Amino acid sequence: MQNQPTFVLVHGAFANSFSFAPLQAELALLGHRSVALDLPGHGFEATFPAAYQAPQDLDALAAAPGSIKSVMLADNVARVTEVLERAKRNGPTVLVAHSRGGCTATAVANARPELIDRIVYVSAWCPVDLDVAGYYAEPEMADVDPGGFAAALVGNPAELGLLRTNFRTADPATLDAFKQAFAADLTDDEFRTFLNTFQPDENLDAGTPDDRAQAATWGRIPRTYVRLAADASLPPAVQDRMIREADALTPDNPFDVRTLEGSHLRWLVHPGAAAEVLAGLAGN
Repeated sequence: MQNQPTFVLVHGAFANSFSFAPLQAELALLGHRSVALDLPGHGFEATFPAAYQAPQDLDALAAAPGSIKSVMLADNVARVTEVLERAKRNGPTVLVAHSRGGCTATAVANARPELIDRIVYVSAWCPVDLDVAGYYAEPEMADVDPGGFAAALVGNPAELGLLRTNFRTADPATLDAFKQAFAADLTDDEFRTFLNTFQPDENLDAGTPDDRAQAATWGRIPRTYVRLAADASLPPAVQDRMIREADALTPDNPFDVRTLEGSHLRWLVHPGAAAEVLAGLAGN
């Protein structure tokens, strides 16, 4: 097992290690070890105010403090680095990031490339020419409407020091906006089940221009981008733009590009094809 890699799985915004359970089961059945970590303020470190329970008290929820308030991207980097250092004792590591987790993975690769034998982005942010906020202003994101989720936002992010979303809303329009953005190809029950694994709070720091991919460090790690062809929250056009920018940054080390059908969340609910892709990278 010494030459077998450990897959280190990094979740996206409002998510946690729990969402990787089906994927880890598939990887294990294919003979591969993996570890799904919780970024600081996530998983059992998350805050679930009593006001978030039913019946909800939205006024109280809007003012309740959250443990993720002080978490910065640097804290995420430290958490992932610690896990990689431990995993590296057992052999190669493959760092797999989803969605906003790509910002953390990129920053880790900038700082400690020697800990990573391959980095895999699954419809994940890989900022190269711009930071994440910058990409949101570009034409490739024109069809993504953050305002569709406005009804689920709770409290003032500037006052709370975090972003709080009421994923337990029963408002049909808001639920439909969530489903269309993240899981249009899941059943309603699958979608609501996944929604109930989300936590209400996320930190505000998605990185700065200094956290973009750096050729001298990040750029020397073999890398794979797994495109999600029906992703409506991180559209294929944005995924493809980041791939092109990364390849232009380090043309001698381009992305190995794969494509999976499905939405932003389908690969986590039905992980068979994704597990096969990752397993195929184990010896590369």
